[in-house]
Amino acid sequence: MKLGESKALEQARKIFLEKGGLLRTRDAIRAGIHPRTLYEMRDSGMLERLARGLYRLSGLPPLGNPDLVSVSVKVPNGVICLISALAFHDITTQIPHEVYLALKRGAEPPRLDHPPLRIFWFTGRAFTEGMEIHQLDNVPVRVYSPEKTVADCFKYRNKLGLDVAIEALKLYRERKRLKVTELMKFAGVCRVEKVIRPYLESLL
Repeated sequence: MKLGESKALEQARKIFLEKGGLLRTRDAIRAGIHPRTLYEMRDSGMLERLARGLYRLSGLPPLGNPDLVSVSVKVPNGVICLISALAFHDITTQIPHEVYLALKRGAEPPRLDHPPLRIFWFTGRAFTEGMEIHQLDNVPVRVYSPEKTVADCFKYRNKLGLDVAIEALKLYRERKRLKVTELMKFAGVCRVEKVIRPYLESLL
């Protein structure tokens, strides 16, 4: 390896580390890594490919939430929602086999070969309210709060099953600090106050 190539690889590795070890191809190039250097890193095993156009430095500790992190890097304008958000907050017994992702209506659908996505189109306050940002593996991940997620599950009860929404409400009551005002605020945003109220009252 020539000295110039070695320096380029070392500089590229440094850029990756500064960005948490994880970069999309276009962000790596924007940060100053030459495409040739990037592909050399991939071919030599310095990088592992997490998804199309998404690379991570090899030899780092395993990702704690690889699917959520990959989706958040590839689709930064999305928000983890519904079953995936329930699982993140530990208020479901469901195991999501795809990442449930909210996008603002009109946004371009993401092209992602892995992990599998299930997209839901949210509008207005239903998209913007109740959003939390959690740092997972040095990556900011946008997830709806437990209260917003429970309200969303009642809103999408015909797609998810009413039993999923009721279980989420019960586990939220058992495992989290119950915030009735907050929960009913999001029930209002999702227009499910009348649906959720009798189930909530039965738990109080």
